[in-house]
Amino acid sequence: MSVTRTASYRRLSDHFEPEDQSDPHAQRRMRGNLDHIDYPAFAANKAVISQALGGGDLRKFQRLAVAAAAARATWVAQALAVSAAGGKMSPQDLSQLTHLRNSYEELAEAYEAMRRMVERGYISYTAPDPD
Repeated sequence: MSVTRTASYRRLSDHFEPEDQSDPHAQRRMRGNLDHIDYPAFAANKAVISQALGGGDLRKFQRLAVAAAAARATWVAQALAVSAAGGKMSPQDLSQLTHLRNSYEELAEAYEAMRRMVERGYISYTAPDPD
């Protein structure tokens, strides 16, 4: 079982990975079978996600990027304020820092998720017109 570590969580992949097969025909046949298996998931993602989000454009990515940057700045500013007080944190300070960090991480993950949606073809991306 392989594990992919991202910024805030682990994704487990329990896909069976067979021993190396030296027969190139068998490998091509297996890849073709896996493509047939994976296509319904791709089609479902594309239909559901594109209907829910519409297409991707620079404004949507920019809004997420600015929101994540603002959340990060707020989190770090609060940490600096706590450190200016000698670093002694009350339970409320810790709770607030945790909330601010989680807010930043969620927004950053949403940005990355939307980027992956474009990369995987679940949503279309409309590039800005060159001026």
